[in-house]
Amino acid sequence: MRKYYSLFCGALLACLVLAGCGQASDNENNDQKKSEQTEAAFPVTIKDAADQEVVIDDKPEKIVSLIPSNTEVAFALGVGDEVVGVSESDDYPKETTDIEKVAGMELNVEKTISLDPDLVLAHESVAGTWADGLQQIRDAGIDVLVVNDASDFDGVYESIEMIGEAVGEEAKAEEVVEGMKDDIASIKDKAASIPAKDKKDVYVEVSPAPDAFTTGKDTFMQEMIDTINATNVIKETGWVQVDQEAVIEADPDVVITTYGSISPDPVGQVTKRDGWENVTAVKDKQIVEVDEDLVSRSGPRLAQGIQEFAKAVYPDVFK
Repeated sequence: MRKYYSLFCGALLACLVLAGCGQASDNENNDQKKSEQTEAAFPVTIKDAADQEVVIDDKPEKIVSLIPSNTEVAFALGVGDEVVGVSESDDYPKETTDIEKVAGMELNVEKTISLDPDLVLAHESVAGTWADGLQQIRDAGIDVLVVNDASDFDGVYESIEMIGEAVGEEAKAEEVVEGMKDDIASIKDKAASIPAKDKKDVYVEVSPAPDAFTTGKDTFMQEMIDTINATNVIKETGWVQVDQEAVIEADPDVVITTYGSISPDPVGQVTKRDGWENVTAVKDKQIVEVDEDLVSRSGPRLAQGIQEFAKAVYPDVFK
């Protein structure tokens, strides 16, 4: 009996070893398939926001990002370890604090080139200002992709998908976009339950007085306001300088400020303004400072920004 038992145990052990080897082999095959799929995706040709056809021959191993939203996208796509240069404004995720800074008000072309990147992620908002510098980088044999300046949610999704294609992470980009869409749809559904009589009028101040600016139509902030079932008191298009009298006359229920990181006591600045004492938001103490990065960066944290807007305007609904 012991003999048969020993034979049985030996056979079982052999099966387990073979199964383990088979699983390891399967894992190796899967890894190899993934690698081959990534390699097969290149070269890629992308028409960027500067209307340039950018040909990327191989998956980038070193990336420079010139604007925080691009950097956030890169990390969300899982290629943060490949980012070797960022702007001085980059602060998310925390790993960006240890990455070389190559841009502030000016683009440091020499430093960018010295990092020997395969890909530079530029942005439409600075493409004109830094046109000469970006061309010098191209002339050094480095691929430069100008990402679109998003004015709505679809534009944000386009940015993520463009970067995903450029870095060989198209599937991950699609996953990120679908996740964002699901989160935003959930917020929109919840906001839709707010009765018409409780709908709030909102004024968003994105920079402080005396040169205060706000958001109007055809901006992704406007789409954020629409998503949470509120009304923007500003009817002009784009990012517009504030007419103080027009805001007072519009009498918003809620005032949202987004510049606490650059200006002290933004809420106090609004409440102390001459002529604002009878504005409903001031009387009801409905002036809220929100995280500028969450609501102004056209990147993967957009849904979090919308949630912050929702909590600011309808705190009882979005706790």
